[in-house]
Amino acid sequence: MTLDPQTTYVQLADDGTATQLAAAGFWTMPEAAGDGWLVTEFAFAEDWPNWEMHPNGDEFVYLLAGAVDFLLEQDGAVRVLTLRGSGAVVVPRGAWHTAKVKAPSRMLFVTRGAGTEQRPD
Repeated sequence: MTLDPQTTYVQLADDGTATQLAAAGFWTMPEAAGDGWLVTEFAFAEDWPNWEMHPNGDEFVYLLAGAVDFLLEQDGAVRVLTLRGSGAVVVPRGAWHTAKVKAPSRMLFVTRGAGTEQRPD
């Protein structure tokens, strides 16, 4: 079975089971993230409207196409990580992060989604 990762997320459970989850309204239901690894894809034409933080695990962020400046807040300072064309960032557990979009972009995310927090930019 094929799926569109922009409309269907995949949750990878610790026991190796993969479950498909509808993306629509997903983040308005915090319990939906569950305990496994969440695999998502998003397209961005504008800067992220907020910062986010994942308390339960590191996050792997892979730029599939486009250009972004990835902002990572650590030890009271903000580091800017430049991604162009393709590239990846590992966001440490508990680190606040956001992205400034320099060109329309597609990004793939792998994280433990449970407990994700957001704050305004």
